[in-house]
Amino acid sequence: MKTNLLKLSACFLLMMLMALPMQARKKPTYEITLKINGGRDTLMYLGHYYAKGNSVVDTASINKKGQFVFTSYTKTLAPGLYFFANPKGTYVEFVIYNEKPFFNFETEQKDWTSNMRVKGSAQNEFFYAFHRIDIEVDMDLAAKKLKLDSAAFESYKWKQLRKLDTVKMDFINKDPSMFLSKMMLATKDEEPPLVDGNGDTMTLDQRRLYFIDHYFDKIPLDDNAIIRTPKKVFYDRVMDFFDKYLKYASPQTIISYLDPVLDRAKAAPDVFSYLVMAMMQKYLQSPVAVYDEIYVHIAKKYYDSEDNFWASPSSIDKEMQRVNKWDRLLVGREAPELILYDTLRVPHSLHAMPNKWKLLVFWSPNCGHCQHIIPTVYKIFEQYREQYDIGAFTILSDPDDKTRKEWKEFMAKHGMTSPAWISLDGGEANVDWHAVYDIQTTPQIYLIDENNIIQAKKLGENSLEGILKAICGNE
Repeated sequence: MKTNLLKLSACFLLMMLMALPMQARKKPTYEITLKINGGRDTLMYLGHYYAKGNSVVDTASINKKGQFVFTSYTKTLAPGLYFFANPKGTYVEFVIYNEKPFFNFETEQKDWTSNMRVKGSAQNEFFYAFHRIDIEVDMDLAAKKLKLDSAAFESYKWKQLRKLDTVKMDFINKDPSMFLSKMMLATKDEEPPLVDGNGDTMTLDQRRLYFIDHYFDKIPLDDNAIIRTPKKVFYDRVMDFFDKYLKYASPQTIISYLDPVLDRAKAAPDVFSYLVMAMMQKYLQSPVAVYDEIYVHIAKKYYDSEDNFWASPSSIDKEMQRVNKWDRLLVGREAPELILYDTLRVPHSLHAMPNKWKLLVFWSPNCGHCQHIIPTVYKIFEQYREQYDIGAFTILSDPDDKTRKEWKEFMAKHGMTSPAWISLDGGEANVDWHAVYDIQTTPQIYLIDENNIIQAKKLGENSLEGILKAICGNE
């Protein structure tokens, strides 16, 4: 009889468990509780940083215990620096890194960060221990600023910040594995040595090169968490390197530094996918014509490869169609041949032009930029065409009956009558030049030499004269 009762109880318990909702039977993937004593908020957001922005990933309403409980049975929280924020924008940060995200936070309304108490997270105990010191320094500086004159305050501020730098290094040395330590190291510039390995004093140029060569040593590009940090920690550091320290560098030099960064980031899929797309867009949109080569390089080596896990085959195919066009239009490549008719139906060949230098111009009188730029381009062309032996191969980019009329009127109005400025109707040609030259916007201006090699592109009214003097004038 007792055995039967036990069996009946077991069956009943099993039935009760089966009747429970699925969430009640599963363990949550995360559960983070926040309590703000004295607070009046009824809604709280949970979010994280990402490259140059941030994103909200969850919301919670206050419960009867005065808590905000963020939990999920399906979503996961990737590692990085997170924040709680109320609808007014008040926020406090915390870390998710190498710990299961089952944390309890409790603080006071007066100061969320200074008063934060943590359960279940050594990472966040470490994080808040440092930030309490940081806040004390800020409060001390604010008080001293009211008491000291400007010079005395700047001296005091400098000393306090130097002390804070020492505190940072103490925290880093205490536990380099903590995510706070990694973030602080990522923003710390590499200090070049004064002497080299042979004991010889390093020159300023040698120290600068050392700084550039070791710039990324302390930035954990192989750690997914680094992408989910404030802008100054990751995004600014990466972009500053290419925008400041490699400014005006050749495409080959930039590629020589960019490849190791991307190759190292392959170990962190979130970082790798972001950097590939960000750097492609950066050099796709660069006004520096020769930097097209960098865009083409990244796309061919990293985007169109087995390492690309984030883009669909159709997206890759579409992007590579543009890449292949740009590859054929790089500075140093032969300009694709064009044969078009002028207003008298006389055919003209770009490759057959006898001039030492050729301007290839795509434009339209309906284009606002063209209306402003083309008359100036024509004046510069007239100024230097005899001196440098320049001919212009100019194409109406949107030919129809209405535009053709406006095209002729525009040229007449601005005195664009030089026989060396060949005006060609784009309605009929040997190739689909829109596709071949990837004409998405106008004006587009190329400088081509007598061997039909592209020497410069993306030219405008402000750059044309300087380019002509630099390239044509140095021949």
